[in-house]
Amino acid sequence: MNQSIMANQPSLRVLEKMAVAKLPTKGGIFDIHAYRSLVDGQEHVALVKGEVAGHANVLVRLHSECLTGDVFGSLRCDCGPQLMEALRRIEEEGRGVLLYIRQEGRGIGLGNKIKAYRLQDHGLDTVEANQRLGFKEDLRDYGIGAQILKDLGLTTVRLLTNNPKKVWGLEGHGLTIVEQIPLTIKPNPYNYAYLKTKREKLGHKLDEIFETEEDSTRAKHGSNAEGFFDTKGWKGALNNNVEQVTSHVDRRIEAIRPLRKETQ
Repeated sequence: MNQSIMANQPSLRVLEKMAVAKLPTKGGIFDIHAYRSLVDGQEHVALVKGEVAGHANVLVRLHSECLTGDVFGSLRCDCGPQLMEALRRIEEEGRGVLLYIRQEGRGIGLGNKIKAYRLQDHGLDTVEANQRLGFKEDLRDYGIGAQILKDLGLTTVRLLTNNPKKVWGLEGHGLTIVEQIPLTIKPNPYNYAYLKTKREKLGHKLDEIFETEEDSTRAKHGSNAEGFFDTKGWKGALNNNVEQVTSHVDRRIEAIRPLRKETQ
């Protein structure tokens, strides 16, 4: 029996709360609630700002784990920037919840996600890669997230997401989504095709970041993408890096020159 089915049966307990503690972050101070699924043993967390139990229309982000984006800052996706922007908005609001659900790679796991990356390196898009590996395009289950929100005392939610399936998923477990709030991140040359595929094949609401052909061209070719590239695009970034390395080497040479003279 999967977690979605079990989550719809109130008499069945599908998770347990393990602990609660304070978590100071760069974006603010949150209460971190640790949960464990009684179905598969996976551990999930909720970062909570302010008093949320019993409050209506609480701001919520349901974020699926992405080690490469959230931890390593991968430019292949928009996950890391979305995570930080969601925390910023919740902190700004003064009340809200960020759920961090352990569903790496849209549910296929870390190793399989890297296999999918390899296939994307050879021309497949993110949906085609998952299917080539024998998976559905999206295996995520929102039942456990819904149960955590209910445990925190939430009933009506304003959801930070571009993905309509998250809205349907939470509503299917008895929560009321009063508003879907976009969480769009400007594309860069590495995730342009990925985001376009999410819009065209997965139904994500990303039209505003592909508003005009000019905007799409700039994103695709790397103009000022998410602050990682200057106005020259990726070539400009590469040239800047080369210049920095050259300058560093020159300084090192100047530093050791007097030492060489002394030993001669």
